[in-house]
Amino acid sequence: MLKIEAIHHIAIICRDYQCSKDFYTKVLGLEIVREIYRKERDSYKLDLSLNGNYLLELFSFPSPPKRVSRPEATGLRHLAFAVSDLDSCVAELAKNQLSPEPIRTDEFTGKRFTFIADPDDLPIELYEI
Repeated sequence: MLKIEAIHHIAIICRDYQCSKDFYTKVLGLEIVREIYRKERDSYKLDLSLNGNYLLELFSFPSPPKRVSRPEATGLRHLAFAVSDLDSCVAELAKNQLSPEPIRTDEFTGKRFTFIADPDDLPIELYEI
């Protein structure tokens, strides 16, 4: 059996690099670690961290196919971020013209959560801890 230590990072391919970069940094507050333009691929790679921990790689490629989000398809379902105050997060999202789904309660944990979508319709869950 493998001995996996932790999740190292998540990689996302975006359609509109600047729009997605703004969403993940200005709306969600992830910090830029490194930004690289790879000329041979006409592609950007943006490394992002959360609270100093490397978390996400954002890639751009010319004309990527659209992601299937609904109906739910096989593969990555969503990204979930832990938040301590869901109500303040929802208020902050409204300032950025984002409308989350109605807040629900996890029937097993009793914790509250909601979903938004990134610029490419990838579901993002905000889960109150």
